Amino acid sequence: MTLVLAVLALAAGTYAVRLGGVHFGGSRLSLRLQHWGDPAVIVLIAGVAATATLFDGQSFAGWARVAGVTTAAVLAAMRVPLVVVVIAAAGVAASARALGID
Repeated sequence: MTLVLAVLALAAGTYAVRLGGVHFGGSRLSLRLQHWGDPAVIVLIAGVAATATLFDGQSFAGWARVAGVTTAAVLAAMRVPLVVVVIAAAGVAASARALGID
């Protein structure tokens, strides 16, 4: 029963946000929310990425993962194609693990 209530609450919240976007689309409120919302999204994504990089459950994920993600971040900042970024990051992480760096 709790799951059903949670799904209904999330559905109602989603509907309210979408309806609010249509209603307040061209107003000053929309510009103010966009001004504060864009940096908030960047901070949220950076926090999730850092947590996923550094932790595996409750413990440290290991230096191999950190090296792979760092490689991916550097290559992405250089605007390398995504396929190359993914293959290089996986290669760095796999090589580190093969060398015993975990």
